[in-house]
Amino acid sequence: MVTHNIRDLTVRSLPIVLLIGVIARLGVLIAFPQVFAFSEPGADIHGSVAYDEYAINLLETGVYGRVPGVADAGLPPLYSYVLSLIYRFFGRNYIAVAAAHILFDALSIALLFDICRRLFPRDLALGERIGALAGLFFALYPYLIFQNLTLNDTALWILLLHLFVGLLLRLREREVLDRRTLLLAAQAGVVLGIASLARALLPALALLAVFWFLLKLSWRQTLLRLLPVALIGLLALLPWLMRSERVYGDFVPIALNSGENIYQGNNPHSAAVFRAGYDVQWLPPPTDALPLQEPVRRNEFLAEAGWRYLRENPAAIPDLLWVKFLIYWNPQVTPLRNLRQGEKLTVDADGAIIIVSGEGSHIGVTAANAAYQDDGLFNVVGRRVHVLYFGGLLLLAIAGAWLSRREWRLLSLLLIVQLSQTLMYLLFHPSTRYRSPTDPLLFVFSAYAVVWVAGWWRGRRSNAPG
Repeated sequence: MVTHNIRDLTVRSLPIVLLIGVIARLGVLIAFPQVFAFSEPGADIHGSVAYDEYAINLLETGVYGRVPGVADAGLPPLYSYVLSLIYRFFGRNYIAVAAAHILFDALSIALLFDICRRLFPRDLALGERIGALAGLFFALYPYLIFQNLTLNDTALWILLLHLFVGLLLRLREREVLDRRTLLLAAQAGVVLGIASLARALLPALALLAVFWFLLKLSWRQTLLRLLPVALIGLLALLPWLMRSERVYGDFVPIALNSGENIYQGNNPHSAAVFRAGYDVQWLPPPTDALPLQEPVRRNEFLAEAGWRYLRENPAAIPDLLWVKFLIYWNPQVTPLRNLRQGEKLTVDADGAIIIVSGEGSHIGVTAANAAYQDDGLFNVVGRRVHVLYFGGLLLLAIAGAWLSRREWRLLSLLLIVQLSQTLMYLLFHPSTRYRSPTDPLLFVFSAYAVVWVAGWWRGRRSNAPG
């Protein structure tokens, strides 16, 4: 009877958590309209100007391209397509975009709750308590509240990540290879393919998930479940890959920003820029880089420049990876510093980082970038709040991972999520923005620690004499 009442209370808590998450986001949106109101005349865009331009051009010309009517594959297209749909039905309005992102977050919280239930099948009440608490941590997470109200793909990416993790859990639960199992595999494949059109990160998770499946299933059972996921994921990508082939007459791996990201994260100055607290996106390209008018060859050139640096400097790799790891898992918001308008980052002959006045870097610095400086609310208050909030939950997550070690066969999926995404960003270049989408899944361990301590305390009190 007591267990039943606890379960009823926990299930009822999910709508409350969702309501808290919605209210928190609406409160921030109303309190700081000047930060998020990108659609107002003369306003700066906090997030990505490129997504906005792609969406506008797609809506007005029917062509996905940064230049109106000129097709390209400069960025992964999914978020811009979603944004163009919002613009089509509601106009280019920051409230409509914020409302869509809030809906994505609410769905992600609900999926997180379901994931936790499935992670503790032998004690659903425990899973639901952990799910509600992890959802609350996500709902009130200041960084993601701010991030997911700006014009970027983070909220959509979190939703796709949670959906894929939930489908993997359901697929592994299926003991019989029947129609429903194949349907789950097909759904996971579609999500895998679609998500790769936002950020091409889930394939790494899918590969590592093979070992998680093998903890319960045989090689044959694992292959029969995950091979359809991979094949359907590729089929979902095929129309976009064929479209890029037609545009450029050459193969394009999703988008033409991969080479730039590889080079920025792996060159002679990457570690120094990270240590100085800046993002390596402000590094200028090599002086001999091919022009922007040759995007495919330029992308290949920059990627090869990054790989060549690693091949020719193996002794530098451990330090570079360690610096990237510390940036990725830093309790502080990274990058620690940003350029102001009218500044650019340069590197002198000795490899020292110099910030000088000029025309900006090769991609430019906007007023929105410069807002995260000096006495701004984000810099003065936001960074301190993040250290306390995420830093505290990170410590709880470490404790929770240890306390839940007996459940490692199921919970290791959450560790695989963290491992796969960490490895991907060690390959490219990390920041808090790139890590934060996996933070809600990390908070499952934080919630486990809190629930464990609460249970221990109740047991201690009930066993106390008198």
